[in-house]
Amino acid sequence: MTTKAFRPFRKIYYAVILFAVAVLTGTIGYMVIEHFPPLEAVYMTIATLSTVGYLGPHPLSTLGKVFTILLIVFDLVVFAYVIALISSYFLEGEFSEEYKLYNMKNSIARLEGHIIICGFGRNGSEAARTLYEGGKDFVILEKATHKPEDRTFPITYYLQEDATRDETLKQAGIEKASALITTLPADADNVFVVLTARELNPNLKIISRASQDTSVRKLKIAGANSVIMPDKVGGEQMASMVLSPDIKEFVDLLSSQNSPEFSIREIECQKPFKLDALNGWQKTGATILGIKTEKGEYLLNPLPETQINNGQRLIAMGSIEQLNKLNELTGV
Repeated sequence: MTTKAFRPFRKIYYAVILFAVAVLTGTIGYMVIEHFPPLEAVYMTIATLSTVGYLGPHPLSTLGKVFTILLIVFDLVVFAYVIALISSYFLEGEFSEEYKLYNMKNSIARLEGHIIICGFGRNGSEAARTLYEGGKDFVILEKATHKPEDRTFPITYYLQEDATRDETLKQAGIEKASALITTLPADADNVFVVLTARELNPNLKIISRASQDTSVRKLKIAGANSVIMPDKVGGEQMASMVLSPDIKEFVDLLSSQNSPEFSIREIECQKPFKLDALNGWQKTGATILGIKTEKGEYLLNPLPETQINNGQRLIAMGSIEQLNKLNELTGV
């Protein structure tokens, strides 16, 4: 897909411009050489272009005949080029691809609260799959020419663009996005994306991939909320499966389950209360696993007398229906 902005019937415009140039050239030529008035000059030019034949207002001079011959040859070249241009545009699928891109960009412009994924390698693809299973809208930015063919889920919003460019992030709706995940191979590119994204949307939640330990601090200074090192996490998971295989399997089960019967969700509290006064489990059936404070600290397995303040988040587990009831219970 082309990286240029889509203009419907772009090559048709080129054809119209070429035709206009041919008409203008013929009109000016007849006005200068034969001293025809403008209307008669246009008439002679159009008659020549259409090859229908004509009777001029008076016989052409020798120079006028030479000009007419050259105009006919020029018109034949223009006509052949225009036909080839239009044929390739429609028959080879270029118009179809550009029209799809045009519709996609319009659809992206209407998104709000979506997630932007920069890079569609192994990490980016896995992040996209998880977001798809969670029912979240996401936009993929990837410079690669083709989408991966081994994906097991549909991709709705995909832009073949350089994620390090400001304009690319704007096309992805960075100002209205809720989060950005950057998984580019080079840490320097991730730092640049984080800096740009933070500047364009100060309230954006940014998750970045890092390859080197030294890049973690730089990414957080640049504005990343969280930095993940896939290789390090993978090694820790493998060691955990040796040391505590049942616990690791259970945690993975909790994190991967997402269905109407079971889900884990963050619920923002809209009013202050104590957990025992809320009586959430008796009223909704949902289980409160922990609390995230305003400072970003986690309180696991909170006591019944724990005070919850406005703006804190509950980490709760239950069915979709139970979690919705709990959300209503903690609202205003």
